[in-house]
Amino acid sequence: MQEIYGYELCRWKLVLVTVGVICSGGFLLLLLYWMPQWRVKATCKKTTLKDCEVVLLRTTDEFKIWFCAKVRVMPSLGASALQNPDPIVHKVSNGHTVHFCESAAEENKNYLKKYLPVSRAVENISSIRYFTHHSVKYFWNDSAQSFDVVRGLDDSTFCSSIHNEHSRGLTKEMHDYRKMFFGINEIAVKVPSIFKLLIKEVLNPFYIFQLFSVILWITDEYHYYALAIVIMSVISIVSSLYTVRKQYVMLHDMVAAHSIVRVSVCRRNQEIEEILSTDLVPGDIMLIPSNGTIMPCDAVLLSGTCIVNESMLTGESVPVTKINLPNPSEYPKATGDEIYSPEAHKRHTLFCGTNVIQTRFYTGELVKALVVRTGFNTAKGQLVRSILYPKPTDFKLYRDAYWFLLSLVVVAGIGFIYTIVNSILNEVPAHTIVIESLDIITITVPPALPAAMTAGIVYAQRRLKKIGIFCISPQRINICGQLNLVCFDKTGTLTEDGLDLWGIQRVENARFLLPEERACSESLLKSEFIACMATCHSLTKIEGVLSGDPLDLKMFEAIGWILEEATEEETALHNRIMPTVVRPSKQLFPESKQATNQEMELFELSTSYEIGIVRQFPFSSVLQRMCVIARILGEKRMDAYMKGAPEVIASLCKQETVPADFESVLEEYTKQGFRVIALAHRKLESKLTWHKVQTINRDAIESNMDFMGLIIMQNKLKQETPAVLEDLHKANIRTVMVTGDNMLTAISVARDCGMILPQDKVIIAEALPPKDGQAARINWHYADTLARCTSSSPAINSEDIPVKLVHESLEDLQMTKYHFAMNGKSFAVILEHFQDLVPKLVLHGTVFARMAPDQKTQLVEALQNVESLFFSLTLRIIFIKTLYLCKTVEK
Repeated sequence: MQEIYGYELCRWKLVLVTVGVICSGGFLLLLLYWMPQWRVKATCKKTTLKDCEVVLLRTTDEFKIWFCAKVRVMPSLGASALQNPDPIVHKVSNGHTVHFCESAAEENKNYLKKYLPVSRAVENISSIRYFTHHSVKYFWNDSAQSFDVVRGLDDSTFCSSIHNEHSRGLTKEMHDYRKMFFGINEIAVKVPSIFKLLIKEVLNPFYIFQLFSVILWITDEYHYYALAIVIMSVISIVSSLYTVRKQYVMLHDMVAAHSIVRVSVCRRNQEIEEILSTDLVPGDIMLIPSNGTIMPCDAVLLSGTCIVNESMLTGESVPVTKINLPNPSEYPKATGDEIYSPEAHKRHTLFCGTNVIQTRFYTGELVKALVVRTGFNTAKGQLVRSILYPKPTDFKLYRDAYWFLLSLVVVAGIGFIYTIVNSILNEVPAHTIVIESLDIITITVPPALPAAMTAGIVYAQRRLKKIGIFCISPQRINICGQLNLVCFDKTGTLTEDGLDLWGIQRVENARFLLPEERACSESLLKSEFIACMATCHSLTKIEGVLSGDPLDLKMFEAIGWILEEATEEETALHNRIMPTVVRPSKQLFPESKQATNQEMELFELSTSYEIGIVRQFPFSSVLQRMCVIARILGEKRMDAYMKGAPEVIASLCKQETVPADFESVLEEYTKQGFRVIALAHRKLESKLTWHKVQTINRDAIESNMDFMGLIIMQNKLKQETPAVLEDLHKANIRTVMVTGDNMLTAISVARDCGMILPQDKVIIAEALPPKDGQAARINWHYADTLARCTSSSPAINSEDIPVKLVHESLEDLQMTKYHFAMNGKSFAVILEHFQDLVPKLVLHGTVFARMAPDQKTQLVEALQNVESLFFSLTLRIIFIKTLYLCKTVEK
């Protein structure tokens, strides 16, 4: 959020500033360069935003940083455009729908007068006012009397509108105007010239002071030291400029790769036109080629399916299947209409920069996607903007450095005044007084400080470059020395990416059977347990190779089945619900030339026993589960299979099907560090047809399930993990695990990798929300003895926790050999109802399990807040100890 103020140029102020710059020898110009708010206020007078020529922006966060931007004018609609019968619509950030053209000229004028972001009368519509800040355009919205960010179709657009209104495409005239309005679809990383980088570097206050010092020393015939400072400064500036510009070029090349391609778009008259990707605008209907492409924009899938590699955004090169956005108007009773959001509907959205590996279409229909965001508004554009315009660094290091220099300036000022007074009393010549008094300032404030810091940063950059780390904001390297905590994910970070199937444990008659190492035995071939393993996944074939989530892949390979997807020829002849089919492989059974009758029956079974995956509800990190609807060949009723976190799956199953010892069995596996997945099944009603299944609500399926058992996966530590964590501990950097896995599994891995030492105790904080009139409360349990709070087991009250754990002194807390652990639900309750405990819990918390993505963000913010609190308390402790020491010395 930003505050915006309007200004217009004032001629008499400009004259005064010019005179001041000349009289001050350019110092006033430097001061106005460093302080943009002073520059605007000194040269402009305040006016309304509607008539302003310059805008002054201030961030509303804790940094309160000022920016200024010039308001520009864009040519708008002419008389011919007003008569255009085709409507052009765009949306501004506050939800207003702006119609640029309507079927009738008079009606069009009314819409323009009410909504078009122009400050002039309708009869004089010839321009649109806007300014650019951090690569984002802000347009004047006359309706809201403010500047708004103009978005594409990702704001206040209903899903039904996407299918019914926007799926027709744009006319050539509409496309041309939108291109003028939104600009070209390009994420341009401009490489600054050497001159601009040099000016930005040299105009640093430290270098200006250094230049002043060198001039003074030369005047005082102090040539050698001045020459040494100049040489050191030149070398450091040249090295810094070379490194920064080289990394700008590298970032530009990375962003520009595959950014300009030729794409096909479908016009409103059903013609297909080939254009450059830079010409795409929100509202264009883009045709996705069957052999894949690099997405040049954010687009919502209207028809067909796509297999996408989103590693550019997520860092995980796991293929993701994108399906078309459902049309609520076709099934109004099944799915209600909702506002489209790229984040909420990411399963249907193709993001800019991601690689579409292959597509699938049906009944001869092309794979179409509606462009919703372009340029810097896309997901890739926002990522690049966060690199180009990072969040300000208001770290203690810089604040202390400025206070240190300010203290030196005060000391120098005292010496400066004393020297002048003393010299005047001794009748020293005026020339000597000026040089000696100013020399006091240059001696007190070290002029070589910026050169020394720059040299250190350049050296650090070279060291980082050797291990493939690049930085276009070198000053942030100093911050790395202030790190005192690192948060790690578990799977794929501390542990290996791959999982090994340790075994399965099925449930029959609400009782656990003995664990089984193999899941591909002949006796289990037609079991519902194996059917769930064969169907409940998100695997797909890419160029004949099975690909998908590593856990799904390992689970499917363990049963040895075959997955068959419809070919392009088959999908061209059938409708869009043609299922993916899985069936047993003949190689599952003993290879013998003289097969027995039983083996022959199994061979025949493997060719006739097939399961079609009718619909898939993808895995959700928030829900912690996934579900599929499948149908066995020849069966009349369909089945629902579900897998996910054991405690979540158990809560959605009939309680009479969950074994009584479920919690103890799960605890036993998780304590050993195993990854445990639970399976469930349900026979669906016969009235559910194939078409109804495509629109049914997920909640209607994922209930009243039958619990089937557990899959036990083994996740090994990476070989380098213990050594890395040991190095961090030696550097006095605390390590924390934040994962979506089971808590006891996470604690076990934390012990194995050395994050929690063997002699340390782990206390689980289980926070319960208010219920039935009772207030929220926290139950404390030692992880080594109890996993959950039960009525028959003694819980640890907060009063029973050792005093050091709840002591107000953080110095005592640092010495405690205890670690807190909690899950995402408990963390949410603590944030809401126990704010006073948050600093103590996160400061000494080591394992945070079952954390949703947004909760991970909240945890990091809480840790950052605690860091500043801890620092202030540490200073207070040091101050108290210093006073105590002084009193002792006095005695």
